[in-house]
Amino acid sequence: MKNIAVFCGSAAGGRSIYGEKARQLGKLFVKNDFSLIYGSGNIGLMGILADSILEEDGEVIGVIPQRLVDVEVAHRHITRTHIVASMSERKTFIEKLSDAFIIMPGGFGTLDEFFEMVTLNQLGMMKKPIGIFNIDGYFNKLLELFDHFVEERFIRTEHKELFFVCDDENQLIEQLRTFEPKETHKWLENFKHTKF
Repeated sequence: MKNIAVFCGSAAGGRSIYGEKARQLGKLFVKNDFSLIYGSGNIGLMGILADSILEEDGEVIGVIPQRLVDVEVAHRHITRTHIVASMSERKTFIEKLSDAFIIMPGGFGTLDEFFEMVTLNQLGMMKKPIGIFNIDGYFNKLLELFDHFVEERFIRTEHKELFFVCDDENQLIEQLRTFEPKETHKWLENFKHTKF
């Protein structure tokens, strides 16, 4: 495992703990010789995380649509930047570059990226570790919503095993190393003939 994508907010959030944890995670990346793959932003948690890695001479690889470069939110000092045409292309490119994914606090864009990656695992089109970094319970209500999805039979219980949740950055890294997403090919093969 070398390249780890992090999806997180272009805002820093309302509490200092988010930035603090982003900085700590960045230092762990360098300590473990991981390269960061991210959305190339210079603002919010994205910028904090990238800067913390660059300060330790780590590698940061950004993927960003031209439109966001035009409005000057691209980080100008990272190791390498890939400019793409669209947000969809950005997600596809990040997925191909990355060995694993971390989801940190963020908004609509972060959730969009998370749902795309977990859906790829669900459909068997990808089999890569996905960890939700649940800083100070930020994702608790989203996790409750997932339970509701299961109760209402729109997702299966085992599909919650396509990712893991962790609130400690050291444990997060260790779980990324060992986590194997739930196998889904049998579910897909029998999809038309089975009930939830």
